[in-house]
Amino acid sequence: MKKTAAENKYDRLVARLAELPSLAVAFSGGTDSTFLLATAQKAVPGRVLAITVRSPAFPKREVDHAEATARILRAEHVFLDSGVAEYGPFRINPADRCYYCKEFLFGELKAFAAQEDIADVADGTTADELEGHRPGARAAEELGILSPLAEAEITKDEVRHLARDYGVPNFDRPPSACLATRFATGEEITIEKLKLVEDAEQVLVNLGFHQVRCRYHGPFIRIELDPKELPHAAVDGVRKRIAQELHRLGFEFVTGDLDGYRSGTMDRAT
Repeated sequence: MKKTAAENKYDRLVARLAELPSLAVAFSGGTDSTFLLATAQKAVPGRVLAITVRSPAFPKREVDHAEATARILRAEHVFLDSGVAEYGPFRINPADRCYYCKEFLFGELKAFAAQEDIADVADGTTADELEGHRPGARAAEELGILSPLAEAEITKDEVRHLARDYGVPNFDRPPSACLATRFATGEEITIEKLKLVEDAEQVLVNLGFHQVRCRYHGPFIRIELDPKELPHAAVDGVRKRIAQELHRLGFEFVTGDLDGYRSGTMDRAT
């Protein structure tokens, strides 16, 4: 049977990974890094280390999920405690904050990998994530971080399909992102604010919502949900519970975005 284009790309990915003597995977537990880690385990058996960064900039629920996923994959897995949330260029939150954030994080990952005598570090960037303004990808390239999925021209949708077909967990997991994406450019990012938006999102997660973003606007909190989940948020008892819990956290105004979840909305909030 003739292989699909995605399957041919998968073969290229395996071949590329097999060239590496050893590999550290920047492992968030999301769809892309999970697929990369599982594929690397096959291509570079016994020479792959998954590294998950812990920081106030990343939700604890995602870090816990990464740990659970690494156990499922039986991967060698470690945590790296990062100081990025206290890094000056991250805190002042300029338009190219993502560049400085990734430059700092990838520097930490490379230093740790070198200590472990691991030759290369890779992330789960896909081919379509290199399109447009991607300062984080620029930092990765400058520091020599590999992006094998992008090299094989595998897109985010193809990752999900291949992960499902090859039995890799997390193929349908909603996308996640650094908590800094909840703040408009120029809004100072502090550990206290990061914890506040993390706690706000956890309220929604505890109520059963899956795709959640709580965007910080000072006394306002703007909730973005999957449009399919908006009707449930409007149910009177649920709506009141959300408002009560977020007021308790200190937000004066609790608002819902009727457009639903969209990536990058804080880039337009300045």
